[in-house]
Amino acid sequence: MTDLEADLAAMAEDELERAASLSWSELAPIMPWGDSFDGFTPAGRNVTVERHYLWAEKPGGDILCEINVFGGQSRFDEGVRLSLTIPKEYSA
Repeated sequence: MTDLEADLAAMAEDELERAASLSWSELAPIMPWGDSFDGFTPAGRNVTVERHYLWAEKPGGDILCEINVFGGQSRFDEGVRLSLTIPKEYSA
């Protein structure tokens, strides 16, 4: 893994942890939802971070959370993508 890949991955992992802090019951009423912002990686690189919450298979079921971190639109394909599923059965 290159320094760039490790830096982007660290940013994506941190954002995924934050995204996963929301419960199914908090997210379900606003589905689907997403946002993006420009920020800085731990090493100080300028990046765009995208967070998306989508129904994993069908509305009302599990929620898929996707995180993309990349160095601007022209470098989207070189970015890091992580995802996790927020199961309905574990909602608060």
